Amino acid sequence: MKTFREAMSWIIPILIGLIIALVIKQFFFQIVRVDGPSMQPNLQNNERVFCLKAAKIHHGSVVVFDANGVDPQVSVKTDYVKRVIGLPGDTVSSKNGNIYVNGKKINQDYISKSQRTTGTGNWTLRSISVQNSWLKNNGATKVPKGEYFVLGDHRSVSNDGRYWGFVPKSKIDGVVKVPSWTGTKTTRENVNKEWQHFYDK
Repeated sequence: MKTFREAMSWIIPILIGLIIALVIKQFFFQIVRVDGPSMQPNLQNNERVFCLKAAKIHHGSVVVFDANGVDPQVSVKTDYVKRVIGLPGDTVSSKNGNIYVNGKKINQDYISKSQRTTGTGNWTLRSISVQNSWLKNNGATKVPKGEYFVLGDHRSVSNDGRYWGFVPKSKIDGVVKVPSWTGTKTTRENVNKEWQHFYDK
């Protein structure tokens, strides 16, 4: 009996700790590793960031989502990290490095002018949906209800919504926040800030 009590004295705290960790990961936040260069210069390959589960998604938010069922090339759970450009009901288009949401040019201060013009392309939601034969949204003109349109910051290498369409809210794990010990002040702000000035003034 004494041996049993001694065993339980360390097993129970471990179990409680595991349960608390699982609850935190499920409902509050988790640590995510950035894989690849698609969010450079603001997030680097192998950089570890927080994913806040309950944070509200805004224009400009950087989100983590499960690409399985979103990107046709992915067949197992795979985390993608991208920036939200279009909310449900938005129109989105790109011309000469400028991106327009609902006909207004957006603020892209988080990347340089050369990064905006290299690899972004000229398109509308309709033109890229037809070009890439999006299964559910071929001919789309607006972001569907309950879905989001996302782009990587490093447009010339990013595999994003331009190629496979929209991300359902159910696939989004949460909003990325960069801790103080990684990146630079500028790159942290480019990810963490709430975009009150999403549109150009």
